Amino acid sequence: MPDPLSYRDAGVDIDAGDAFVEAIKPFAKRTLRAEVLAGLGGFGALCAIPAKYREPILVSSTDGVGTKLKLAFSLARHDGVGIDLVAMSVNDVLVQGAEPLFFLDYFACGKLDPAVAVRVVRGIAEGCEQAGCALIGGETAEMPGMYPPGEYDLAGFCVGVVEKGRIIDGRSIHPGDVLLGLASSGAHSNGYSLIRRILGDTHINSEMADALMEPTRIYVKPMLKLMAALPVKGMAHITGGGLVGNVPRMLPHGTRAAIRSKSWPQPELFSWLQREGNVAEDEMHRVFNCGIGMVVAVAKGDAAQAADLLRAEGELVYEIGEIEYSPSGEPVATVAA
Repeated sequence: MPDPLSYRDAGVDIDAGDAFVEAIKPFAKRTLRAEVLAGLGGFGALCAIPAKYREPILVSSTDGVGTKLKLAFSLARHDGVGIDLVAMSVNDVLVQGAEPLFFLDYFACGKLDPAVAVRVVRGIAEGCEQAGCALIGGETAEMPGMYPPGEYDLAGFCVGVVEKGRIIDGRSIHPGDVLLGLASSGAHSNGYSLIRRILGDTHINSEMADALMEPTRIYVKPMLKLMAALPVKGMAHITGGGLVGNVPRMLPHGTRAAIRSKSWPQPELFSWLQREGNVAEDEMHRVFNCGIGMVVAVAKGDAAQAADLLRAEGELVYEIGEIEYSPSGEPVATVAA
């Protein structure tokens, strides 16, 4: 009689998965908020809504890291992609005026490499700490045959909360308002299919690897301070679609955003990508953030104070444009010198 089959024989090591969960518990513990009612390990995660909210509205978002992961695999740079994962969702709930409350992750692979997975989840926990939200749970899926050896995929899920009367939806934006741009930390997690096409067989040295794998900037804490101090009319997280695709999402009908491309210094990474890839200027602004990761609309009279407050919190801030009437009525963004 042949020896009885086990799950490990089929490619799934339950003991390794259990050891991995134990290894990441200290990272998750550092992120916990007072509202969290249970730690990792349950079938569901429990979290109360903070008592300070009178009419709490929940805001949710989900996202991944995309093909930036392909560079993470080839460069063995796994530490920052967890921050990317968190940033893409917490920055999204932030633009509605919400405070990120908790985060869950989904890590999928063909065969679990605990050392790599721990590096990834350590980054997720660091991102949650930066955003002030709890890493409340997640899922690790080991699925033999689904992914090539050495590869994995990530998805993240964030829930935030905002007072009903303080939801930011762009409705109060009108011509004459000012657009402030908060500097990005690089390409964040967008446009990497084009980046990888431009790179081709280019040798990636350590300096280039640092620039390409710089984690997405998390704007939560500075922006929450700004929203507590001044009326913020609208926010746009610059992700896929670039400046021209994302800024209109915060605009009301009848307005347009006139953005001046010379009002901030474009990081060398984007200049290099444009030269090497022969990428048109319009395409650059449609694909990449080009150095601006968050756009904030405020009244003209509040712009200087808002910029000063954000700079005091460590942000690089530029006045990048203003709101104008839209001749077509459609909310659009234009980028010109």
